[in-house]
Amino acid sequence: MPTPFPPATTESIRVLSYNIRSLRDDRTALARVINACAPDLVLIQEAPRFFRWRKKLSRLAGATGLVILSGGAPAAGPALLCSLRATVDRTEDVLLPLTPGLHRRGLSTAVVRFGTSAPLGVVSCHLSLDKEERYAQSGMVLDRLAALGVEHAIAGGDLNDRPTGPAFRRLAEALQDCRTVAPWGGEDTWVRTEPHSRIDAIFATKGIEVLACGVPLGLPGVSETDLRAATDHLPVLAALKIPSA
Repeated sequence: MPTPFPPATTESIRVLSYNIRSLRDDRTALARVINACAPDLVLIQEAPRFFRWRKKLSRLAGATGLVILSGGAPAAGPALLCSLRATVDRTEDVLLPLTPGLHRRGLSTAVVRFGTSAPLGVVSCHLSLDKEERYAQSGMVLDRLAALGVEHAIAGGDLNDRPTGPAFRRLAEALQDCRTVAPWGGEDTWVRTEPHSRIDAIFATKGIEVLACGVPLGLPGVSETDLRAATDHLPVLAALKIPSA
C-alpha cells in the first residue's frame, strides 16, 4: 500500500507546483487534479499570458476554489494561487533580464500568512532552456527570496534542469529540496519523452519542516488518466509545517 499523504491540519499547509502549459489541454482534468490535492498554495508555471489571460486564469481559480495572488502575463508565465486560509501581506511580479533571442522569464512572488504561522515568502519560477541563462536565473530566485525580507520562504517551479544539473544544485545547496528531505509519491515530473526526469521541484528554507513531497500518484482523486490529460508535466505536492510567528 502506498504511504498516505499527511492529512491537512491547522499547523501545516499543502503546496502544489504545476506547469499547466497555458491551459491548452484538458482544463476539467486539470481542475480535478488540483482539487484532489487540496492545496493552500499553487505555484503555477506557463499560466496564460496572451489573449484574455486574466479570464482564463480566473476560471481555473474558480474551478478549484482558489484565488489569484499574482502572476500571469506580468510575470511572463509564473503565477500564484492560494486558498482562503491565506492572509496576503504583499505580492510582486518580477521580470528577469531578457537575453536576446530567448524567451522572457519572470517570477511571481508573495508574502502570506496561515493562521498563527510566521510570514511565508513564496516564489514561482520557470527557468530557461539555455544552460547558462538557467544557472544565472537560479541565483536570481535566491536573490528574490532574500529580498522578500522574511525568515521562512519557499520556491518552486519548472527548473528545466535535473537534480544533477548546476541550476538545480545551486537551489538545493541553499535550500531544502523537499522531495529529497521527505520523499513521497512519484519522483519524475517529465515522463512524455525518454529519459524520464525530475525537472520540477519545491524548495524550502531551513526552518520549515518538510512532512512529505512528491508527484501525487495514488493520492485519492488523482487518476493517471487525468494527469496525462491535464498538461505535459506532472505536479509536485508538498506538505509543510511553517514555524509560528
